[in-house]
Amino acid sequence: MKKGIGLGLLLLVIGGGAGVVFSGAFASFIQYSNTLGFCISCHEMESTVYQEYKTTIHYKNPVGVRAVCSDCHVPHKSWIETVIFKVGATRELFYHMVGAIDTRAKFDAKRQELAEGVWAYLKASDSRTCRNCHSWKAMTLADQRKSIRVEHESAQKNGKTCIDCHKGIAHKTPWIKKEAAPASFNLQ
Repeated sequence: MKKGIGLGLLLLVIGGGAGVVFSGAFASFIQYSNTLGFCISCHEMESTVYQEYKTTIHYKNPVGVRAVCSDCHVPHKSWIETVIFKVGATRELFYHMVGAIDTRAKFDAKRQELAEGVWAYLKASDSRTCRNCHSWKAMTLADQRKSIRVEHESAQKNGKTCIDCHKGIAHKTPWIKKEAAPASFNLQ
């Protein structure tokens, strides 16, 4: 009887230790996959959207705060949401392997569709990833230029979300369809 208990306890300790190691490795990889270096390791990203991003205020600004890809594209509030998002994002590995956007021409041809997918996600989540850094409560509207303040007050009153006006804030806006860019907000 004692031998069985001892073996069970040993297996429990080994299983628990293996679980801790696996969890730590998994969490470390998720954290690594949120780095800028990981995101631009595919030449599709490095030669296109990364080059645009480097010219924006999210990359370089007077206060030295940098938002990287995962700050805008990966949910932060829940590790479950993050893991679900990361699992869904693995489809991009398939597209990378089959060369779906491996040239500038292929990327540009698909750019509108890609952008609309990101915009739809942001709209559906009330621009949740934007709000990790930007919130109505933290904004000092009185310190904003009058035209911006008026737009922000209107957006707040009408329940608009960041992406309704701020398409093109970090990447070139692909206005392929004959849709007019909102002139006062397209910062590119």
